[in-house]
Amino acid sequence: MTDVDVIIVGAGPTGLMLAAELRLAGARPLVLERRPEQGKTPKAHGLSGQILDVLHHRGLLDRVRGLVTDPVPAHRFPFGGVHVDLTRFEEPPLKALSVRQPLLERLLEEHATELGAEVRRGHEVVGLSQDDTSVTARVRGPEGEYELTAPYLVGCDGGRSPIRSMAGIGFPGTTYPEVNRIGQVKIPEGLTVHDNGDIETPELGRIAAGFTRTDTGVFALGSLTPGIVFIQTTEDDPGEVDDDVPMTLAEFGESIRRILGKDVPLGEPVRLSRYQFSARQAERYREGRVLLAGDAAHLLPSTGTAINVGMSDSVNLAWKLAAEIQGRAPEGLLDTYHAERHAAGARALLQSRAQVALRRGHDEAAEALRAVFQELLDDEQAARRLSSHVAGTDLRYPAPGSTHALAGTFVPDLALETDQGATSVAELLRPARPVLLDLAGRPELRELAEAAGVDVHTAKAEDRPADVLLIRPDGYLAWAGDDDAEGLRAALATWFGA
Repeated sequence: MTDVDVIIVGAGPTGLMLAAELRLAGARPLVLERRPEQGKTPKAHGLSGQILDVLHHRGLLDRVRGLVTDPVPAHRFPFGGVHVDLTRFEEPPLKALSVRQPLLERLLEEHATELGAEVRRGHEVVGLSQDDTSVTARVRGPEGEYELTAPYLVGCDGGRSPIRSMAGIGFPGTTYPEVNRIGQVKIPEGLTVHDNGDIETPELGRIAAGFTRTDTGVFALGSLTPGIVFIQTTEDDPGEVDDDVPMTLAEFGESIRRILGKDVPLGEPVRLSRYQFSARQAERYREGRVLLAGDAAHLLPSTGTAINVGMSDSVNLAWKLAAEIQGRAPEGLLDTYHAERHAAGARALLQSRAQVALRRGHDEAAEALRAVFQELLDDEQAARRLSSHVAGTDLRYPAPGSTHALAGTFVPDLALETDQGATSVAELLRPARPVLLDLAGRPELRELAEAAGVDVHTAKAEDRPADVLLIRPDGYLAWAGDDDAEGLRAALATWFGA
């Protein structure tokens, strides 16, 4: 018997979320991270999309909100050189929180370790082998090399994933030549910020908020926080950049000068980061007992999506992997991780590649395309549809046994009344267990779920979407219906082995 059930390689948001979810499911994960200390470079600066609802299910959303560095909600988000304006919506179809990645990682590590997970920093996996029953990782740690064996290993080790390479999994796609540099800086003397977001400098005069394109690149300008200006530059560079090397204010200023031809005064930096876009997806998310999640499985050529997709991989995988390890998984359950999340990754790639096509053109035809696209986004239906695509809220997984319109979708957070008082779907999902929610008094269906080891709750809801909902631990509806016992029995057998 091994000391751990799952070796997780990489202590970014994906790996740490996976560790926590595995602990909730009763499995014993160990996280190995090659960096001796937590990274300080904010490679991502926020959370958006479906993962915010998942964090709400786990009781973490308020803790994440406590990390918010920008109190202003994101009602406008960039999409390939245009903007989607959500200010008209009372409830925006794409939600976002401005949280720096190092702060998010610290919170997720605290959450995982509170649940009993172990994180070892300064431990790098330098080799691995597997057989029919286990995976053995060769690890280089502060005190030398050692071996570690577990039933499964998950590579959450980023876009250059050594685990993916060691497992022999292809990573086809494209790396684009553009280099993006982002800076949030305090407003210095000599820089005027107007009420509409435009800035004015002594050498360049007034520069409009939004995107300024020149022959050498794109200068993007915006501001949500008083006293802070947000600037992004995009330049073509045929080489590859090292995201782990911190960007300096001098490097940022030089990039601005190359694009605009003159300097823009820059105050004290609040955030500096640099990245290069790739559009790649692993050919498969599983090779035997080695699995991939997060950037190791997919790289998306746009901002605001990667953490959502990566952490969602973890939430999808954890309960299935734990069931497999504990010997209670129905046949083929673990294979649904690749089937569902590879499709989700491909859909995220679709919208992010569309952004590449929109933003990279610099001629008059490209400008016309962006203008027409912007006009289309003025329509509410188009803005909603694109927002749900970016957020990942339009995902629908296969749901054997159910033909209900909600089956396979993410469960709505219904307000519920029970004999014990008021609650909600999110509260019921806090333990990360499967739930059968009876909203119409169906004792025969409750009995089927109880026999399958599913948590059963009866409640009343003001807006009842179905009589009975069978909810997976990741928040997706495995089944929805009324008195179809055979359909529910099929769903329970598919997902929970009953």
